[in-house]
Amino acid sequence: QQGAFKNRREILKVPKLGPKAFEQSAGFLRIRNGDNPLDNTAVHPESYPVVKAIALDLQLPLAKINQGADRFKSVDLNRYVTDTIGLPTLKDIIQELEKPGRDPRAEFKYATFKEGVNELKDLSPGMELEGIVTNVVNFGAFVDIGVHQDGLVHISQLADRFVEDPKQIVKVGQVVKVRVMEVNEKLKRVSLSMRSR
Repeated sequence: QQGAFKNRREILKVPKLGPKAFEQSAGFLRIRNGDNPLDNTAVHPESYPVVKAIALDLQLPLAKINQGADRFKSVDLNRYVTDTIGLPTLKDIIQELEKPGRDPRAEFKYATFKEGVNELKDLSPGMELEGIVTNVVNFGAFVDIGVHQDGLVHISQLADRFVEDPKQIVKVGQVVKVRVMEVNEKLKRVSLSMRSR
């Protein structure tokens, strides 16, 4: 009924969308060709004043803020830290201005599961497989190897050396090479190793 928004503030006119919902959603909404070029970025309206201050200091018109990537390298972000905007937020803002619309999530990697290995009964000790780490705990890491039951790489099997903390070796989402040590179909447990032998 409203037509296209001209700026993020106009979403406050949407029935039943209050200030709290606006605060939580404004950074996700993009307004193309709107009144404010920052409305087409992931920069939250709460941070607009600091972006305007940076643009002013760089003598960069706000309309060309996305074209100033090389200039941002000279910015001393510590000058703009406040009680409400810390250095990590400022770094995120600069990253967004350098590459508008970038996906801040890390690139997702896929494991290549072995053909014909779909269930626990398809596994046998000694098999070498590729998997993806699904969880890291104090005693090791759980790895999806494509059999509908994650296998455990015990902390003692994560490397050829002593490992104090599994998080020093693996992280969730990491693709790893593993070797099947033991399969217990009855208990639905798979023991894996990342050691070289």
